[in-house]
Order: sequence, then structure tokens, then C-alpha cells
Amino acid sequence: MLTELIALGIIAFSAVMLGLFSLLAQRFPFHFRNIPGFTRVQRVIGLVVEDGTRLHVSLGRGSLLTAIGAAAFAGLSLLRKLGEITSLSDRPPVATTGDGLLNLASQETLRAAHESVAGDIPFERNNGRLAGLTPFSYAAGVMPSLRDEQVSSAVLVGEYGPEIALLTEAAERQGAAFVAASSQLPAQAVLYAVSPAPLVGEELFAAGAYSQAGAFHAASLRVQDVLRWLVILAILVGAAIKFLGLL
Repeated sequence: MLTELIALGIIAFSAVMLGLFSLLAQRFPFHFRNIPGFTRVQRVIGLVVEDGTRLHVSLGRGSLLTAIGAAAFAGLSLLRKLGEITSLSDRPPVATTGDGLLNLASQETLRAAHESVAGDIPFERNNGRLAGLTPFSYAAGVMPSLRDEQVSSAVLVGEYGPEIALLTEAAERQGAAFVAASSQLPAQAVLYAVSPAPLVGEELFAAGAYSQAGAFHAASLRVQDVLRWLVILAILVGAAIKFLGLL
């Protein structure tokens, strides 16, 4: 019972802080440290717009209904912003997924992004595609899109395993610039070796804030900072109490 009350208190505290920081973000924009991976995202998007080529956004296989769905939500927030920027280019962006529900969400995200900037142009729902339901069938389904659709830039953000090495190699073979991130350690190890600017650890979940997707995304990073410092303080206080023999 005590554990549930503590968890509920943390959730309530986080919700209050999120609301407070989101109000502050609307008045005083937050400034965050530079992350090379997100700087590279801006460069590859600029390449798409200038060259009239296509952006490919791969969201991985994470289900929105499981604990690993956080990476998928981060990818969707980034997809929305990138879709708004590139929907007016000669070739609209394509999103591939490895989960049925995530595929529907990606289609709706692309549609909303398209209609926000090009409402008079019909939206092609096939630009959101289900590539495969297993790790290597998903990789096999994504690679032809990278090869055959004049893709100059690829953003691979979501739930991946070691199979992400196949996707990065396919992008390199096509000469496409890519940015990649995953919440899984095996994929992070691969990306650290092959990506020029990998997003490591929790940097993946800053995608919405760094792409300026909204005040709530920026506020969420501040809430994470507050919670992180509270955890550090709790550890130090606990260590001091143990050292002094008070517990």
C-alpha cells in the first residue's frame, strides 16, 4: 500500500510540475544543451527540402500498448514536426513501422502534418506503411523503400534490436544521410559504432523538445531534470543516514 501511495504521489507531483513548466515555456522559451544528433536532423531535413528528394522516417516495432511504447511516442512526435516541414516538398515523407497500431498512428500523424501545411493537396495514406512484424522481416520491408524511392535522408527512431545495422547499411549504400536512435542497448551499441551522431540513452525521448513540437515536450525535459535531482538528493540523504547509523 505504501509503495502505491508513493508512486501516486510521484505521478501527481510530476503532473503539477509539467503543467507549471509548460506555462513557463510559453512565456520564456527554454534553452537546452546541444545534442549533435538533433543538429544533424536539422541538416538532413534541409537537404530534403533543397533537393526535392524524399525523407524516410522509420519508427521501429514498438507497440503503443506496452511499456516499450515510449520510444514509439517519441518517434511520432518527431514525425509530426518533420512531416510539417517536408510535406510541401516534391516528394512527401514516408513512414514505416513494424506494429499494426503504430502504423495507424503514423498514418494519422502524417495526415495531420500534411493537412496543416498542404490541405488543398490530397493526402496519400500509403505513405504510412507496415513493413513487417518481426525484426528481420521489418528490416527487409524497409530496405526497398530506402533503395527505390529517391530517399536522400532517413530518420530511424524507435524500438530496434541489432537489425538496425541492416537499415543503416542500406542508407549508406544509397548515399542517404541518416540519424538513428533506439531505446534498446543492443541497437545503441550498433549505432554508436556506425552512426556519425548517435542519440544515446534518454536523448531519444528529447526528440519532441528539440524539434520544437510544443511546450509540453520542452516542459517534460525540465520535469525529468527535477525528478533526477530529487533522486540524487534522496540517495545522498539515505547514504548519510546509513553512514551516521541513524537507520
